[in-house]
Amino acid sequence: MLPPNRRRTDVPNRKLRRGVYLLPSLMTLGNLFCGYACIVYAMRGEYVTAAPFIGIAMILDMLDGRIARMTGTSSQFGLEFDSLADVISFGMAPAILTFSWGLTSVGRWGWAAGFIYVTAAAMRLARFNVQTGTGDKKYFVGMPSPAAASVPAATIYAYPAGFQHPVGAVPALALVLVPAFLMVSTIRFRSFKNLDLQARRPYTVLIGIALFFAFVFAHPALTLVTISYAYLLSAFVELIVQRVRHRGHASAQASPQPAPQEFPDNVIEHRPRL
Repeated sequence: MLPPNRRRTDVPNRKLRRGVYLLPSLMTLGNLFCGYACIVYAMRGEYVTAAPFIGIAMILDMLDGRIARMTGTSSQFGLEFDSLADVISFGMAPAILTFSWGLTSVGRWGWAAGFIYVTAAAMRLARFNVQTGTGDKKYFVGMPSPAAASVPAATIYAYPAGFQHPVGAVPALALVLVPAFLMVSTIRFRSFKNLDLQARRPYTVLIGIALFFAFVFAHPALTLVTISYAYLLSAFVELIVQRVRHRGHASAQASPQPAPQEFPDNVIEHRPRL
């Protein structure tokens, strides 16, 4: 029996509040499961099945943070749990997937490259936690670990045959070492956190989302590879554009202005008589 000063509606509201707090952690748990499933299928050689789990983990990783902010259920536990899940889904899973796919032929060099990738992903996530709330929200310092994981995942999904010869391991090495370097670099990548989805014309947003899903379902391998590599190259394109603009602005400021013409004092100006 409830106390007299307590309404019957308090118990359902309390249960609902607990469910809301649990929802972001459930998304993070799904992210962790996708990373684990990717590792299991990669060890079995089923790369077409393993690679999409990284894409699903990316979607769940975006949802857990947004849901936590929308419902006001952000917590230190959720932040730590999310980081640990990301180390598995975007660190261990891509490294093992790439190693099983094309690095086994080079032996120790292969698993060493995979370990470098895992280390870079862990360092990138640790730096993100430290820098949360500071800096420009429009950019990430270093390539985000989900975006870095999408590069080997999309490539392996598009070409699941893999490499069994040491010569073929060269592109596989680049597939983990290049994203690893970009994760720990200071190159800025767009975060798209300021993307306005509440446009004046909502149907344009819906059409854009519909076109994205249409391309994914029509040509999934080509679409995912294009998106992942386009994001990787976008930082370099923006860096080059900014440097060109900076040089043009600096050269415009450094260009000497023409000095005013001076006449000696002994020169008399002759004016025509009217």
